[in-house]
Amino acid sequence: MKFDLHIHSCLSPCANLDMAPSEIVSRAVAAGMDGIALTDHQSARNTPAIAECARRAGIKCLFGMEVQTSEEVHSLALFDTVEQALAMTEWVYAAMPKRVNDPETFGDQPVVTWDDDIVEMEWRILAMGCRRTIPETATKVHELGGLFIAAHVDRANHSVIGALGAIPEPMVDSERQPGGGRFYDAVELSRTADDAIWLPKISDYAVTRSSDAHNAEDVARVWTEAEGDFSVAGLKSIFAAKATRLSPRLTSF
Repeated sequence: MKFDLHIHSCLSPCANLDMAPSEIVSRAVAAGMDGIALTDHQSARNTPAIAECARRAGIKCLFGMEVQTSEEVHSLALFDTVEQALAMTEWVYAAMPKRVNDPETFGDQPVVTWDDDIVEMEWRILAMGCRRTIPETATKVHELGGLFIAAHVDRANHSVIGALGAIPEPMVDSERQPGGGRFYDAVELSRTADDAIWLPKISDYAVTRSSDAHNAEDVARVWTEAEGDFSVAGLKSIFAAKATRLSPRLTSF
């Protein structure tokens, strides 16, 4: 199966407004994807819309968000259900600044229906981080039954390696994740990351490559392949076996 685990809709302030859930699904189907995940910044409020679009198109979908923690690190939280993703959203919202978004500065943040009607504009500034730490966020994601993936670890900005110099591991028993595991279930390389340089640095982890699409033409330009079921449980098994295959990187955006 081929999948793209990092896609932004029009809800993300840095995404193009043509990134309606219906357009994302259409592009993913055309690209031959078996599964996709919606991961807007700090919010999963467009996951109900993409769930319906995916159901109608017959493509599998995971629901989540790209969380910016207090370390200014981006990580992906992925879930099987819309309800889990929305519960994660409320937990993140509770730790965000209560500041009203300025669309001229940060961009519009529309919450939409499956057929592209705007329900409302999200008032919070989704471009800002929250007060939750990586250990706290990993624990919450795993408590809700999700996957936690370190996003674009090869980038200098907003990556766990760029910010902290290394991928953190639990230091005490109280930080250990279910089953005694790590904070992260896998790590992600960006679409332009040089595998020859980066794969040796992160060889202890399962690795994914995703589009991090903010524009429609970027959906599924790169992807990950694996044998198994496109679900949290299926991906968890794949990651545990480090059984992913990465598409070729892009040499430019």
